[in-house]
Amino acid sequence: MVLDLLGLMGAYAAGSCRDDFTTIYSSVLVSSVFAYIIYVFVTYAFRWAFPKSREGKAPEKQDKDPEKQDKDPEKQNKDPDVNKREEEHEVLMLLATFAVTITYVAGLGPPGGFWGNSQDGHRVSDPIMQDHNSSRYQAFFVCNSTAFVASLLIIVLLLDKKLSQRISKRFVALYGFIAVALIGLVGAYAAGSCREADNTIYVVFLAGAVLAYIFLQMAITEAMNKKDSWDHKVLTSIRDRTSEWLKQIKDWFHTAFSTSRDRGSDKVLEKNRSLVMLLATLVVSITYQAGLDPPGGLWPDDQEEHKGGDPVLLTTHPTRYKVFFYSNSAAFVTSLVVIIMVQSRFLLQRHTLHAAMLLDLFGLIIAYAAGSNRDSSTSIYVVALAGVVLVYVVIHIVFFTLEEHTDKNQDPDKLDNRREMLLLLAILAATLTYQAGLTPPGGFWSADDKFGHHAGFPVLLDNYPRRYNAFFYCNAASFMASVTLIVLLVNPTLYKPGIRCYALYVCMVMGMFGLMGAYAAGSSRHVRTSIYVLTLVAAVFAFVTFQVLIFWIQNWRKGQPKEEEKGTEDKVTEDKGTEEKDLREYLMLLGVLAASVTYQSGLKPPGGLWQDNNNGHTAGNSILHDIAKGRYRAFFYSNSTSFMASIVVIVLLLPVNKHKFPLWPMHTAILLDMLGLLGAYAAGSTKEWEMSRNVIALVVPVLAYIAAYAAVSFFSKKGSVPTEILHEQSQ
Repeated sequence: MVLDLLGLMGAYAAGSCRDDFTTIYSSVLVSSVFAYIIYVFVTYAFRWAFPKSREGKAPEKQDKDPEKQDKDPEKQNKDPDVNKREEEHEVLMLLATFAVTITYVAGLGPPGGFWGNSQDGHRVSDPIMQDHNSSRYQAFFVCNSTAFVASLLIIVLLLDKKLSQRISKRFVALYGFIAVALIGLVGAYAAGSCREADNTIYVVFLAGAVLAYIFLQMAITEAMNKKDSWDHKVLTSIRDRTSEWLKQIKDWFHTAFSTSRDRGSDKVLEKNRSLVMLLATLVVSITYQAGLDPPGGLWPDDQEEHKGGDPVLLTTHPTRYKVFFYSNSAAFVTSLVVIIMVQSRFLLQRHTLHAAMLLDLFGLIIAYAAGSNRDSSTSIYVVALAGVVLVYVVIHIVFFTLEEHTDKNQDPDKLDNRREMLLLLAILAATLTYQAGLTPPGGFWSADDKFGHHAGFPVLLDNYPRRYNAFFYCNAASFMASVTLIVLLVNPTLYKPGIRCYALYVCMVMGMFGLMGAYAAGSSRHVRTSIYVLTLVAAVFAFVTFQVLIFWIQNWRKGQPKEEEKGTEDKVTEDKGTEEKDLREYLMLLGVLAASVTYQSGLKPPGGLWQDNNNGHTAGNSILHDIAKGRYRAFFYSNSTSFMASIVVIVLLLPVNKHKFPLWPMHTAILLDMLGLLGAYAAGSTKEWEMSRNVIALVVPVLAYIAAYAAVSFFSKKGSVPTEILHEQSQ
């Protein structure tokens, strides 16, 4: 992992620097981090090599505190200080990961874009902002790079529990670095988001205003704690009157509110809070991007009827754009309000926020129906798809509830776990299909031309109408199935029988197949490649099914266990239950990660797409396909293999019955998934075969390093090695 982060820093330094200033500053930062990591490993190695000298210096009491707490999970759970520290580390890791992600992307793709030609003294691919606003670009680079490196340092410190406890106490590193990272983010945003000095001052002033507000609250709290002061009397009287007024309002709205709380209700509220927060975060992310990058694209220049940067759809289809805009904006604003109010116990108990999220999802459906196409009949078909899915689920549940052998005594925890699994997959599909539906593969025409093409219309629709229709309806079916599934999963009355009768699983599987169909139709422009993609689905599915059949046949031949062996087997099964559940979640997470990455890269391949029909190429086709057909095929087939393997694994990991599939076939499919991802990256990230070969060859030293470290750990484990060096090796 440390090697991974060092490689990330090296890639950032090499890809974001274009002149002496940025190169020197980035080199100084990377060298400092590298020196710090070397110091940490030297200290680590010294403790490892001389354990006896350290034992002579340290008293016995010192060993008890960190080691026993880390080794005994029961004592660790009982110790509130340890749990509090773990929670703080989780928050810091979340913030650091967030900062690393956005600063890495912003550093490699700076605001303002790049020059597309080598004229007027600049070179192609150089940042435009560097020539027009050099000082502003330098300020952006310094702040962004500082935030990036500080966040990486936090992750390095948090990789080891002992390391984060000891070194962070000495240097106050964790909170210092996170403060530097967040301040760097503010500075980079202020420098890169605008070009005028007054706007930059306004952004910085906003940060100062927020800090002033926080300090004002702290000052008021401090003044209220001084009982004998005049400020305390005034502020206390204001607080008492305000509290009494708010209490009256609360009693007026909620006369039957009970102040008694039990653990069961608190647990339910926490689950509801997590559900609402997850849905609101999903809607905020996709609606924010859709609002800034609307369907149909933006006008590239000024003309009589429009200005450059205005939405094309606003000029060509004003009513449709307004429906999309207001529906998308309503979903965005509602989600923000829900996120702010999600801590309200009163609103959660009355399911007010759930109702708001349902309106949110209906807003998404309307926005998708208005923005994904250009005629009314197609919009009606899209909305009707959601109705068809909903009617099917209701009919399925009604017929299921007529049966008398309904399993009402099913474990509620299992139902909740299955609900979370379905919700995760539905959110994945909704996120991918919403973005792909509003901005389809191939892009949009930027202007009307003599060939009958209209601005804002999909390029794929004009050049390949059948392929576009297949992509559109498969993508729309997957989106509507996912959103309908989310709506049903919000209501316990509907999702419990829906899970028991497998109606929701049918919806999820159909959504996954719709996703595969959309990928097959939108990722290529030739029938042969689309047939290959669909063949991949059948091949991977048959391969995994064959392994499962072999597993079942072997178990059938072994027969039932003897009576005296059942007690031991039950105990072993109970011990392995949690481990198997964690392993399934791990495989599911890998499948979701690979599916999301490969779906987007398949619809928008590396190298970009042609924007016109000149010089023998077709608009909307892959540039890489025309200039390097062999490399494109290597990327496409590897990427498609990874995507289809991910979808098949996701479908097979759905807990549809009590007899779950064995996990080792899923391991094999995930291995195929990762190898396809590696091949697609090697083929698509560079244009030279030698460099692609070197990318694949990088696997060898990484595996060698891991094997060497494992061997050293294994042999040193036989000796008297301190547990703080090899903690958790037994796991």
